[in-house]
Amino acid sequence: MEAASPVSILLVEDNPADVRLTREALKQCRLINTLDVVMDGEAAMRFLRHEDEHRGAARPDLILLDLNLPLKSGQEVLAEIRADELLKIIPVVVLTSSKSGEDILGSYRLSCNCYVVKPVRFDQFSEVVRAIEEFWFTVAKLPKLN
Repeated sequence: MEAASPVSILLVEDNPADVRLTREALKQCRLINTLDVVMDGEAAMRFLRHEDEHRGAARPDLILLDLNLPLKSGQEVLAEIRADELLKIIPVVVLTSSKSGEDILGSYRLSCNCYVVKPVRFDQFSEVVRAIEEFWFTVAKLPKLN
């Protein structure tokens, strides 16, 4: 089952290598997607609120959120998203290297939709990204946000 229009994904990630891996993994996905990238927590909130350089940005269908970000942590970003009436329905997948029980519990307490630890090997990372894409865009039903 293919989506009628491209899906929009916002990647909030400060590690250029992980950005590159995510781009490559998404190229292998079945759905047409657009990937916007911001590299810190404050930029993520400006993007989501269409502020400054992000005035014309599309609202993402899914957010992939790292926790270890400069300027504002991933958990702070998640808390702001969930407190905002216009943003709180956007699914947020925490995609991070942290295996900390405290980070996992804290993210779920802030209502992340899913917590995924980034695999180290590219083939495993690609499989995780494909599984995220498969679930969120072919299995799950998402609200129309625009």
